[in-house]
Amino acid sequence: MKFLLDAQLPPNWAIQLRSFGHECLNTRELPLGNRTPDSTINDLSLKDRLVVVTKDADFVNSFLLHGSPYKPLLISACNISNEGLGALLERR
Repeated sequence: MKFLLDAQLPPNWAIQLRSFGHECLNTRELPLGNRTPDSTINDLSLKDRLVVVTKDADFVNSFLLHGSPYKPLLISACNISNEGLGALLERR
């Protein structure tokens, strides 16, 4: 699979996903970095068929209303730390 990690997720997730054999891009690697507008992320996601991994429900709402991004993956795990989320990712 091909993923694009949104700004609020740990950068090491990209490394983990790549180690599992997935293509992965982090917003930090885009020309505008973490200041990249959601609309640009949506366009890139559609163009390159990237799953947008995010904690931001706006991407899910945009998908439901407008069909973009290509596919959103909303991470919602209450008050778990980024380290805890990383451990969950590794197990999955």
